[in-house]
Amino acid sequence: MSELAPYAARSAESQGRRHPEPAAAPRSEFQRDRDRIVHSTAFRRLEYKTQVFINHEGDLFRTRLTHSLEVAQIGRTLARMLGLDEDLTETLALAHDLGHTPFGHVGQDVLNACMKENGGFEHNLQSLRVVDELEQKYAEFEGLNLTFESREGILKHCSLKNAEKLGDVGQRFLANRQPSLEAQITNLADEIAYNNHDVDDGLRSGLITVAQLEQVEIFARHLDIVRNLYPDLNDRRLIHETVRRMINTLVVDMLEQTRANIAQHAPQSLDDVRQCPPLAAFSEGMLQQHRELKRFLFQNLYRHYKVVRMSEKAQRLLRDLFTAFSAEPRLMPPEHHARADQDPHRAVCDYIAGMTDRYAIREHRRIYDIEELA
Repeated sequence: MSELAPYAARSAESQGRRHPEPAAAPRSEFQRDRDRIVHSTAFRRLEYKTQVFINHEGDLFRTRLTHSLEVAQIGRTLARMLGLDEDLTETLALAHDLGHTPFGHVGQDVLNACMKENGGFEHNLQSLRVVDELEQKYAEFEGLNLTFESREGILKHCSLKNAEKLGDVGQRFLANRQPSLEAQITNLADEIAYNNHDVDDGLRSGLITVAQLEQVEIFARHLDIVRNLYPDLNDRRLIHETVRRMINTLVVDMLEQTRANIAQHAPQSLDDVRQCPPLAAFSEGMLQQHRELKRFLFQNLYRHYKVVRMSEKAQRLLRDLFTAFSAEPRLMPPEHHARADQDPHRAVCDYIAGMTDRYAIREHRRIYDIEELA
């Protein structure tokens, strides 16, 4: 790893873990956090949780796992160029979607509605809950016992009401302070990855077309460059060359704007970063192009009638599961019964949120299909 900038997070200066542990030498504390994420059950489940397309719709579409790896790749590049801690950045990238439900954002909306009278549901908070409580691996503590810096960075956003309940990691929301720069660049790496890869998956699925995307400035500009350079390129390579150039343009712009912001505010420590306005950012012009692409994807891909049809099916399936398990928590596997005795609604929510797409489909069949074996 290259020398760290003065404003980077430093593993040796971590605010520590909820449960003190001996040092993990020769690994740093942030390396240890990353390794615990990689070996967690929740991380493995990301392989069968989808972004936009349901898992059984095709083998080549992104899943939460492949998306997280792509975020980590972008994040580590940015961290290296800015002199930030690459291991902390990778940890946050790999952990940021651990709390996501089956069936993408529709799952979050369903669980939030089902939990309206019992604290609601938000996938960002659920990711923290996964690493703090739900992972069951270690003899001496619940969860993964990550460092403060990793736990703080997992929380991309949080209501003040929820922040008051979270103790140390909730304080920055109450004090209107920023997380580490490692967390800030991971948040934007997430946006870069999912927007551009949803373009790729949307085109691969046939739900959106190149002709439609030519109305979007950032796509049209890079498509023209590729066509001029390679006039005989086939469609698959044409799309890949266009998307990879879009990603590069966004990364370079973010790197330049973030460096300018750092130069302007001159933070000399991590604590200075926390007290500055957000430092990781796109330029204003690139931000507008990025938002135009997001609007296009919302209108033409996420609201495509075929995606909406599957989303409606997923909503009914998850509501059915929540209703059944809430009425009789003993329908859940035995390892969930103790939590159900303490807080039945949250236990049901945790169980459903942890499901993969295909596991949720199977559970629905087991509960509601009279001919299905338990």
